[in-house]
Amino acid sequence: MVDEGDAAPDFTAPLANGDIAEFTLSENLDDAPLVLAFFPGAFTSVCSHEMNTFQDRLAEFKDVGATVYGISVDSPFAQNEFRDKLGLEFGLISDADKEIIDEYDIGMDFADLGVHDVAKRAVFVVNGDGDVTYAWVSDDPGVEPDYDEVESAAADA
Repeated sequence: MVDEGDAAPDFTAPLANGDIAEFTLSENLDDAPLVLAFFPGAFTSVCSHEMNTFQDRLAEFKDVGATVYGISVDSPFAQNEFRDKLGLEFGLISDADKEIIDEYDIGMDFADLGVHDVAKRAVFVVNGDGDVTYAWVSDDPGVEPDYDEVESAAADA
């Protein structure tokens, strides 16, 4: 698993931002610190609450210079619907090919539901050098990150 002090694995993936664009991590380091908030799936209760909380705190993240992105294995089309439904003003990165969760080693299964290879709930803060300065991963998808801690980590990145 990627940890603090590691170089953040680079990736290119679709970005749902109202439209669909291409996002490459290494090409967006000028917007660092980047808060990469992985979540298991759009339109689920805990994931909706988490993304709403990031939206509610978006001004505070902007105040410390951070750019927030959500990441899930949902298609960018579903992510745009999710963004619209929740009124999210930050982009969602689609890992439909499940390459990013493999690179960050945070895949999980809901075997009893027949759902495989979704992202664990996780947050990584990446600084302008492309290094991970904060890493939090939960094995329990019902547990949300400590948002104050994430904001503090972004401010320190």
